[in-house]
Amino acid sequence: MTEIRTSHLMTMKLAVTGMQAIGPTPNGNRRIGLVASGTFEGPKMKGIVLPGGADWIIGRSDGSTTLDVRIVLQTDDGATIGLTYRGMRHGPADVMAKVNGGEMVDPSLYYFRTAMFFETASEKYDWLNRVIAIGTGHRPPEGPVYDVFEVL
Repeated sequence: MTEIRTSHLMTMKLAVTGMQAIGPTPNGNRRIGLVASGTFEGPKMKGIVLPGGADWIIGRSDGSTTLDVRIVLQTDDGATIGLTYRGMRHGPADVMAKVNGGEMVDPSLYYFRTAMFFETASEKYDWLNRVIAIGTGHRPPEGPVYDVFEVL
């Protein structure tokens, strides 16, 4: 295979609240955002994001932000799916200051990508256990939005 092909899996919107600053660590400035809720919808699945997930964020010395997220999806037909992803967000300092300040910023002005992995006991969604997905994100004031693509 000489190229990577993808297929749109879903669009996911998260509400992140309760940001807790941990402070400077050897890895960078750590803070934790609690995922309070969310929604997802795509051609093969749709539903809600259950409360209780978290985003372990590190602000790095080079101005980049790394994400380490674990959340639980609940499909509209009652299946639960664990979703784990790591990501990277960076851009020009003035743009990132606006993003981090909660302003709406054109997503083409900064880099926001994720690598996602699923885990479920549902027979219907068992295929997700063998999928690697990638996402492009943007950060409107109400919370991150991801377009998620299955790597074929």
